[in-house]
Amino acid sequence: MQFDEVILGRRSIRGYKPDPVPRALIEEIIGLAMRAPSSMNTQPWNFYVITGEPLDRIRAGNTERMVAGVPQSREFRQGQAFAGQHRDRQVGVAKQLFSAMGIARDDKEMRQDWVLRGFRQFDAPVCVIVTYDRVLDGSDDTPFDCGAVTTALVNAAWSRGLGTVINSQGSCSRLSCASTPE
Repeated sequence: MQFDEVILGRRSIRGYKPDPVPRALIEEIIGLAMRAPSSMNTQPWNFYVITGEPLDRIRAGNTERMVAGVPQSREFRQGQAFAGQHRDRQVGVAKQLFSAMGIARDDKEMRQDWVLRGFRQFDAPVCVIVTYDRVLDGSDDTPFDCGAVTTALVNAAWSRGLGTVINSQGSCSRLSCASTPE
């Protein structure tokens, strides 16, 4: 694929086939992503690849905590609710998603199920968690660099035929799920 095709064609995927993703492909994608620029070449990121039973446990725990009303624990600050044009974009994409999935505005059960899907990482067979060392906490550069590598990760995956979504729900703050889109 040409760069423009990757950038213009990439979509956030929220439905995945259960097929395993070969380890060599995951390593190739991470290797490409690690070429992302970082402030003073610090490359502050760490990648954790989770699949199988450990991922199933994380999903179950995320869902149980969400249903029980346990507040999320995040290392990145969530900030205040979106407002203005940012809120408009958020609502617009939610309307498109719910419409495409046939979820009516007043269908609280299906809307709740959608929220829980996010806490299950949309049932993708692979999750790649991007973190940085705590000693770098407080630096403005470090989260910016992790955003750059996460962007590179999703674009590298797309260029190899794998769909992803950047997801901050649940057990971590930077999460990308990789799989072949349905």
